[in-house]
Amino acid sequence: MLEIAVLGAGRIGRIHAGNIAAHPGARLAGIADSVPDAAARLAETLGARTLTVEEALRADAVLIASPTPTHADYIERAAARQRPVFCEKPIDLAADRVRACLAVVRHAGSLLMVGFNRRFDPHFAALKARLGAGEIGAIELLTIISRDPSPPPLSYVATSGGLFRDMMIHDLDMARFMLGEEPVAVSATGSCLIDPAIGAAGDMDTALVMLRTTSGRLVQISNSRRATYGYDQRIEAHGSGGLLQVGNVVPTTVQVATAAGFRSDPVQPFFLERYAAAYSAELDAFVKAARGDGPVRPNGEDGLRALLLANAAVEAAKTGRTVRPVEV
Repeated sequence: MLEIAVLGAGRIGRIHAGNIAAHPGARLAGIADSVPDAAARLAETLGARTLTVEEALRADAVLIASPTPTHADYIERAAARQRPVFCEKPIDLAADRVRACLAVVRHAGSLLMVGFNRRFDPHFAALKARLGAGEIGAIELLTIISRDPSPPPLSYVATSGGLFRDMMIHDLDMARFMLGEEPVAVSATGSCLIDPAIGAAGDMDTALVMLRTTSGRLVQISNSRRATYGYDQRIEAHGSGGLLQVGNVVPTTVQVATAAGFRSDPVQPFFLERYAAAYSAELDAFVKAARGDGPVRPNGEDGLRALLLANAAVEAAKTGRTVRPVEV
């Protein structure tokens, strides 16, 4: 049994801790959090112990779900102890800090997996497999739609790094994952259409990005912080031989028909429900990687590349120019 300690008892920490407790090949070593009461409540729910950070770093493996400013430091401290590490995105909001952290991980010879959970969603994973099998020939155009049901609190917006680094970074990683090719040009535009306070905080709530790869393949990404109908997550791949698409996930496929027309279940309300299976599969991949039984992907370099694309999108939106991402 792989003993995994969780650093962070917030919303995402609760998801991971619950999955560890339920995993047949892992054991929840305990919970550490800067707010001891939060760690104690979560630990009690799962029948686990509360830990100090130092105690957590002595477990077989460490899962980091704490606030972003702590990520790089915790990764380095765990790597120095030769502990396999899973860290929620991003490693840091500053690319140079990420590079320094990855250098420490490489020097220590440690294992680092980064939490781009959408790669493990069964629907998106099936799309990736079918693209890889050549079902629609060469991919020419990829369209990714990601829209939240409502904006986050302003307190979150102020420290999130902005829409491109916080929200769209998942979609930028998915673009790389689906294409298997690095984007070399980024165009972006954005607006504040939902809440003027988000704009006053220096962010945007609605954005479009276009990516172009070396071979000329194109990606369109659409993000919005408001979707009145639920959590909107779709991908469409257009290729030389056809089209593949993943639609929204609904609780059931039951439909009712009346004189007013056909009606089906609404889409899932938010990421907790939509990506529940992805979080579980992600943990399974980490457990296997920590045992040496599987690949370590997405890894630290994937985290850095997605951040560099997000940074390029920020610059493109500010300047109105097409931007070439900074090299890793």
